[in-house]
Amino acid sequence: MSSVATTEPAIARGTRASIRGRMQDALPKIVLAPSFAITVIFVYGFILWTIYLSFTNSKTFPSYAITGARSYQRLWRWTFESDPPSSWYTSITNMGIFGVLYIGICLALGLFLAILLDQKIRGEGILRPIFLYPMALSFIVTGVAWKWFLDPGLGLEQTLHQFGWTSFHFDWIKNKDFVIYTVVIAGVWQASGFVMAMFLAGLRGIDGEIMKAAQIDGATTVQLYRRIIIPLLRPIFLSAFIVLAHMAIKSYDLVVALTSGGPGGSAWLPSNFMYEYTFKRNEMAVGSASAVIMLMTISAIIVPYLYSELKEKGR
Repeated sequence: MSSVATTEPAIARGTRASIRGRMQDALPKIVLAPSFAITVIFVYGFILWTIYLSFTNSKTFPSYAITGARSYQRLWRWTFESDPPSSWYTSITNMGIFGVLYIGICLALGLFLAILLDQKIRGEGILRPIFLYPMALSFIVTGVAWKWFLDPGLGLEQTLHQFGWTSFHFDWIKNKDFVIYTVVIAGVWQASGFVMAMFLAGLRGIDGEIMKAAQIDGATTVQLYRRIIIPLLRPIFLSAFIVLAHMAIKSYDLVVALTSGGPGGSAWLPSNFMYEYTFKRNEMAVGSASAVIMLMTISAIIVPYLYSELKEKGR
């Protein structure tokens, strides 16, 4: 009788422990479930909805009848047949110019600043926040500030004229052939400090014994960076490239705040084209098609990166 009484509480305790363990395992899933559902619906759900709309004839309001790839045909027909070049042709051309210069200059300038700060110079604790501060600003603030600075009637040109340098002219922000380069200037100013911080963290993580051994073997400073340090920073380069490419492709507010699209839309990027055609020109299908192309471009960059990272972890 006593053995039965002893066994029953033990079974009850085991049952309670099992229930408690299952509840502890389920609690994180329960907490994350609302966020997961919201992400699935409002991110991936709307991505699928945009893809669907790109194959319809939607104008001001969505149309549910699939009409094929006419929207994509219109985009690329405008690109190859329009004379003068269409706004989509201008957008993808600007994307190429902006992307190459923005990513390239940010990587080069960020690495240069990181190498300088890695020399244990005086005032490093002050310089780091100064270089990083632009990244704390929104693209709207950056665009407005640079618009004032580059405006010939308000900023740099007007200031130098007041100091007597009347022959100086810098009207890129009003010149349709050069306005995209002002977007590059503002973008580089904002993002290069962030890239510098990434490279600086990578430099500080390199084992000092490797560099000391190379110096003992007679390696010069240039050879040390070219053959050892910079190759070791390859993962940082790749991560910075992914971040910058993503920022470049989705840039919208910087262009609007800085140039208002430029003279005749000459500073448009694909994101500006998408917004204009979707919400202002009542061409929802065409805007959706341009958004899908942007998504494909980002995916073409991010998916190989994720694949290489997962493959590396698997090894």
